[in-house]
Amino acid sequence: MLHVKEKKERALGTKLFLKGERCGSSKCALTRRPYRPGMHGKKRKNISEYGHQLLEKQKIKYSYGLNETQIKKIFQEALKSSANIKDFVIKELESRLDNVAFKLGFAPSRRVARQLISHGHIAVNNKKVKVPSYKVNIGDVISIRPQSKNITNFKDLENNLKKYQPPTWLFLDKEKMEGKVLAFPQEVDGQFDINVVVDYYAR
Repeated sequence: MLHVKEKKERALGTKLFLKGERCGSSKCALTRRPYRPGMHGKKRKNISEYGHQLLEKQKIKYSYGLNETQIKKIFQEALKSSANIKDFVIKELESRLDNVAFKLGFAPSRRVARQLISHGHIAVNNKKVKVPSYKVNIGDVISIRPQSKNITNFKDLENNLKKYQPPTWLFLDKEKMEGKVLAFPQEVDGQFDINVVVDYYAR
């Protein structure tokens, strides 16, 4: 599974942090081999406008762990919305519970965050939520359920959080190991262009 995920990052040419801390270390496959996988990976490849749109879509899809139906729905709803399209997409992506749990430092990657949520270890406003795509709202409190704090995944969490700084739109109480949504971000920290993906779905 690790090899497959790192091949995706190499194919897309950008770090998606699918493996958490490993992506920021010298062990990262893209750092060691910064070219596409396969025997022709080092050869420069011309890409069409459509190919570029598809590439950006794949970056978002893999970064947030979406399937084709989910990502298509987000962009189609954005195109129909009266709100700013980019703002709508960012809110839909960033307000997912798996993303928020990851951004609060409760998990090393969105993939692990999805597993923790699916297994019932994360709560929103003190209520267990087992749906990774659950949309949080401003003011919601996200926490680790008391009966889950001793599982292996959270063994070193208290120490890890001491040196962790969440994004400004989230508040993190490091002693209680719970966070609060203060606002929604205006930008995403992934290396992809949302406007290009809008063009893909507006065809």
